Amino acid sequence: MNTSRIPWGWVWIFVATASLVLGVATYDRWWPSAQRFISSTIANRKTKSSAEEHEGHDHGDDSHAHEGHEHAHDETNSLELTPQARGNIGLTAEFVRPLALQTFQRTITVPGIVTERPGRTLAEVSTPMAGVITHVHAVQGEAVEPGTLLFQIRITAEALVSTQTELLKTVGEIDVESREIARLTKATEGGAIPQKTLLERQYTKEKLEVMLGAHREALRLLGLSERQIDDITQQRKLLRELQIVAPLPDDHSHEELKLTDQAVRPVSFREPQSSAPEASASVAKTHPLILQEVKVHKGQTVAAGETLAVLADFADLFIEGQAFEQDLPLLSKAAKEGWKVTAVFEEAGNQVQSVPGLELVYSANAIHADSRTLPFFVRLPNEIEKQNGTTDKQRFVEWRYRLGQRLQLLVPVEEWPDRLVLPVDAVARDGADYFVFQQNGDHFDRVPVKVDYRDSRSVVIANDGSIFPGDIVALRGAHQMQMALKNKAGGGADPHAGHNH
Repeated sequence: MNTSRIPWGWVWIFVATASLVLGVATYDRWWPSAQRFISSTIANRKTKSSAEEHEGHDHGDDSHAHEGHEHAHDETNSLELTPQARGNIGLTAEFVRPLALQTFQRTITVPGIVTERPGRTLAEVSTPMAGVITHVHAVQGEAVEPGTLLFQIRITAEALVSTQTELLKTVGEIDVESREIARLTKATEGGAIPQKTLLERQYTKEKLEVMLGAHREALRLLGLSERQIDDITQQRKLLRELQIVAPLPDDHSHEELKLTDQAVRPVSFREPQSSAPEASASVAKTHPLILQEVKVHKGQTVAAGETLAVLADFADLFIEGQAFEQDLPLLSKAAKEGWKVTAVFEEAGNQVQSVPGLELVYSANAIHADSRTLPFFVRLPNEIEKQNGTTDKQRFVEWRYRLGQRLQLLVPVEEWPDRLVLPVDAVARDGADYFVFQQNGDHFDRVPVKVDYRDSRSVVIANDGSIFPGDIVALRGAHQMQMALKNKAGGGADPHAGHNH
């Protein structure tokens, strides 16, 4: 093969063009790493050059030890803080940390209020039948566990009394028929009584058993549990007292009435302590309910379906945010991306408490006609902040978040990866210039930076080589240190490092 005829010039042009196209196509993959490597290399070379120059300098005369080295340690832009000064501005070790690239979320601020979860936070406890309140066991405002006895009622409902009576009557008749069938069976075997008489008795018993089943279903419909009905049939005593307990918020398997395939539970009934161990285990794992309101008193006559009390479950609440109509596309994007919302509560002493990582549940499908705002809802898990008891073994708890609390919601609308992000207190402003304070031994050097974005909480610094990931900077107190530098200079500090014009 004659290689002299190969157009090498065109081959190199083709290879260079292909490499250029490939580099442009994969720019976002290799350029950030290359930029960081180049910046780090330049910084290392500068540090090494300064160190070599400092080693070669004659230190025989202390008065000239720093002559010609203002670029390494400029006194006009360097500040030494005493331990007391650090404490005064809150510059603890927690707020002097190295920088790291992170993903920044640009947010919008929306007002919000803590609200209940409709159908879940509040629950009414009612009686399925008429009666007289004989005892009120709980006190309004008390924290009660699911399964706790709340009320005792002496039953006066005619339907329950008559149905129980018919049940016991039917049970007695079945017993009589069973004994008669046993007697006729022996007589029929000997031929003394015709078979037809025995069959008639058996048919009668079957009819009674059908009636017994109907009475049991009627008692279930009135609110009695299967165990209570069995107690009535076994002990042959009418149920005279109804015991109503606090229901479980989510799990009702141990106390539901199963008439058909669909579970029905009109009210909770207290079961014997020895029974239903599964229920006791479930109760132990639940959180307390607050007896928000007690609507009856001892000796009061109540009708069927009357509300006795209102229970509140504050363990899981909603935050209702009020966004403007034009914010609807931003909310939709945040929900689609699965971005988490941050709640900001104002506390005493101008302190704020941030609760990040909250789930955006849904946005309303209607805009308020008057305010032109769009409600949206964020899930707020709650926690017990304080609890105490009384001498009569009553328990009262205080939840951290309460209905009606006002707050601000930070809703993400955009994400910027690989950014240098600082708290707003870490950046000082002087006219058109912004500064951060980088730790340099026992000093803090003021470094000018370019700000790409700034809001009320965070500042995004341009990664242009003024500071690098890994540099240790002060994360608070920048304004105070800026004022200290001005006072040190006897006036306004020149941001151009001594170039007075």
